[in-house]
Amino acid sequence: MTTQPHFETVNPEKLSEQECDIATLEDEIRVDRLCRGLLRALFNELSKQPGLKPEIVGRYCHGADYFLRDFIIADRRQNLLQVTGTQVRQFAAHWYIVKSLEPNMSELTGILNGIAAFYWFLADHAGIPREQAESICAACAERDYFQQRIDDFWSIEGDGFIAWRNAEPL
Repeated sequence: MTTQPHFETVNPEKLSEQECDIATLEDEIRVDRLCRGLLRALFNELSKQPGLKPEIVGRYCHGADYFLRDFIIADRRQNLLQVTGTQVRQFAAHWYIVKSLEPNMSELTGILNGIAAFYWFLADHAGIPREQAESICAACAERDYFQQRIDDFWSIEGDGFIAWRNAEPL
């Protein structure tokens, strides 16, 4: 019988920016595991908040997980502690849309809420600058823009994809 690996919670207060650098495949695997531990810590922290239902906590963590592990770490191979609002925009207005089978604002909203929660958590516990968290949260709040990008994507005809892609390049 095989068992799933257990991922320990990572103490964000002991996290260094260099630990999240990715230069090799081994680094990517290490940072992915580190990210899982941070997400477990986020889950534990959010679970303590009164009035926050477990299913909401789960959605936040799932949303942050998708952005961090699929986009920032696996696709971009970037340091998760150096994320900016620009990267959130690139993700939500381009990458998510082309990588999803049926991109929609309901799903994207859950992801954006998770991203915002994760970076506020890091600002509170890992020492990332509050200005960085504010920039990320401001990007997460651009819901009308992201809805328009999804609508425009579904309306593409002929060779319109090139213009759509160039409006928010990766």
